[in-house]
Amino acid sequence: MSRVTLIVLDSVGVGALPDAAAFGDEGVFTLGHVKEYAEKNMGGFRVPNLRALGLYNIDGLGLEGVDAPRANYGKCREFAPAKDTTTGHFEMSGLLVEKPNKIFLDGFPKRITDELERRIGVGVIGNYLASGTEIIQVLGEEHMRTGRPIIYTSADSLMQIAMHEQVIPLERQYEICRIARELLMGDDTVSRIICRPFVGSPETGFTRTENRKDFSIDPPGKTVLEYLKDAGRDVIAVGKIEDIFNNVGITEVDHTRNNREGIASTLKYLDRDFDGLLFVNLVDFDMLYGHRNNARGYAEALEYFDEKLPEILALLREDDILLITADHGCDPTTKGTDHTREYIPLLVYGPRLKSGVNLHVRGTFADIAATIADRFDIPNFPAGTSFLPEVTP
Repeated sequence: MSRVTLIVLDSVGVGALPDAAAFGDEGVFTLGHVKEYAEKNMGGFRVPNLRALGLYNIDGLGLEGVDAPRANYGKCREFAPAKDTTTGHFEMSGLLVEKPNKIFLDGFPKRITDELERRIGVGVIGNYLASGTEIIQVLGEEHMRTGRPIIYTSADSLMQIAMHEQVIPLERQYEICRIARELLMGDDTVSRIICRPFVGSPETGFTRTENRKDFSIDPPGKTVLEYLKDAGRDVIAVGKIEDIFNNVGITEVDHTRNNREGIASTLKYLDRDFDGLLFVNLVDFDMLYGHRNNARGYAEALEYFDEKLPEILALLREDDILLITADHGCDPTTKGTDHTREYIPLLVYGPRLKSGVNLHVRGTFADIAATIADRFDIPNFPAGTSFLPEVTP
């Protein structure tokens, strides 16, 4: 059995990329700003296990590292001119996307909304750039009165559709999103359609539920997931990995809805035999805290992951490799609520690997895929540079 576990701390960026200003993200630093907030407002920021692995030793962070990191450490620069979930995950799986999918900052044109209304048999409301938690407060009552889905967009390549669970049943909500997925293809392709169910009333306010579902596109090329699956290896998807990859290249799914479930699932799989890749996305950092400018919640979520990290490490076998990274930033201390253009962290640990190796700045997220391919003896992987030789004794 050969096992690699790849954990994506969704949106835990480690500082602005050189081109961040072009994205309106100059000066962003998700990890650093969360740490600053916690130290100022929460009596400290307690992530001793991540720090011991070498998180603070990463080049350019300006944080106080440790003398002898337990893991190997570095950061990755994104090749694609984007900062969205799908592109980030595609790149770390080995796809170098030169032209990201469409972004509709000013809402969707009338030709698209008219056709969507025709296909679903009801009008839509909203259709502007908004925070998901705010737009349901503004339009929730009208939605309940009219039954019209709320559509909105962001600085990422997606359409989000919010619907009340007592107004439109979940299965119908998912059907509406599948129709939108079919519509927004070709020249109008967006990376994801996100179904955003909510509950509540005008009197009590509206809250989103955990019944979110993403409707993605197929990866635009062969990922390391497919290479592994074709080689007869396991590719286990935890969290929203299944949705991001549209189930392509995946052999087993545990569609967890939050960090606690995702960490519990990770421990479950590490406690059993598998031969291949365990690919985990922990979504709360981004979904619950980054997009809602909740630095306190973000800090607490990182502290919770850090508390559980020793349990993860304890279940690693002698030949296992653990990779901890992110897919973009989402600095909760900025004015906006969108993703931020940042480097992603890279921690590489294994009982038989070297420790304390500075992997510096990797040129692309695809180095992660190249390393996984190298670990499983997949020849001629087409993207990225494996860092496995740097960390192997």
